[in-house]
Amino acid sequence: MIIKKTTITKGFLIAGLMNATVLIFSKLFTNSIITEFDPQVMSNFGLLMILIWGLTYMSVAKKYHEVKWLVGIFVIEKFIYGFIWTNWIINNNVYDVYKKDVLAGLFYSIYGINDWVFFIFFLSVFIHLFRTKNSA
Repeated sequence: MIIKKTTITKGFLIAGLMNATVLIFSKLFTNSIITEFDPQVMSNFGLLMILIWGLTYMSVAKKYHEVKWLVGIFVIEKFIYGFIWTNWIINNNVYDVYKKDVLAGLFYSIYGINDWVFFIFFLSVFIHLFRTKNSA
């Protein structure tokens, strides 16, 4: 399967923008409900790191082919967040979050779906880079 470079570039930019939505859901890191329901992963520091990962995706959007191993790290990172979210969803009731704050409830409802989608995207790009000649 051939993926257009422009499609891949847009994918990296969209991945970064999706991570940047943490600013909205966290109300600029002031939404204590997000941190209350998963203080280990979703502390304010953790939320900041989600933003930093997003900026990292955007920073390589036009040069992803030069950093294939970094793309591989993105695959691992998205897998970890997707896995953590899946475990959270299995062991918690997202309705409890919604009762306290709608934005926090939306965050917990969708963040892992986003991570799984971009796990697949980054994995596809990573495989594509290994199949393409002249990739770094």
